[in-house]
Amino acid sequence: MSTVIPTPQESVTLPNEILEISISIAVKELDPSLVNEQFLKFSGIVPNEWELNQQPVVSKAGSQLVFKNGLSIVAQPRSLMFLEGMNDKTAEVVTVGKVASAFVEKLPNAHYNGVVVTPKCLIPLPNQNDGARKFITGTLLASGAWQDLGKAPVQAAVEFTYLLEGCQFNLKVNQATLQIPDRQAVSALLFTGNFNYSLNNPNPQERVNVAKQYIEAWQSDLDTFRGIVHEKFLAEQQPQTVFG
Repeated sequence: MSTVIPTPQESVTLPNEILEISISIAVKELDPSLVNEQFLKFSGIVPNEWELNQQPVVSKAGSQLVFKNGLSIVAQPRSLMFLEGMNDKTAEVVTVGKVASAFVEKLPNAHYNGVVVTPKCLIPLPNQNDGARKFITGTLLASGAWQDLGKAPVQAAVEFTYLLEGCQFNLKVNQATLQIPDRQAVSALLFTGNFNYSLNNPNPQERVNVAKQYIEAWQSDLDTFRGIVHEKFLAEQQPQTVFG
């Protein structure tokens, strides 16, 4: 993954982390062309004063709307995703949960099958040109002959699956690069979490109510995710490797 930070200043101060949150909703027989600016505003899902940041894409194959406040909505035939970057934003001004919850509330007759809350965290590793690769291959993975193969250092990614209270949680750890204009690229670690919630109640209104509960708890999921990343993976002292 390559992430660009637009900054023209001579002196660049890297953030400790770059956060992004998305909420995906599985919807049976969703027509993506219905997810357009007029529908979203007329139904009260988004405020009338919101402006698009770019020309929207709207079709039966898929729709994408990007608003100037940083919220993106992507619709596909069987899924709907709400995505927002959290740089320089407090949780109070993040709109992703409010809009996703409003969509479900305004369309109670849709058949919702599940909710996935996906936080992402990019951790820059300045002054460590190969820091991300070394963290994965040297801290998370046990050393062995598998690393001494080929003409270049092995590249690696790791995926974990946990059973938490109420849901399955998947965590991926990938190497990434942070691109800063007019500066050398910075090695970074990308942590991606998935909180997977099923909606199995046969009653449509109950599915809506439960879906809203999962959606509106996104901040709790984000806090859990950040706690896992910083306390379980990025703690200063690692007594042993995960697989060692």
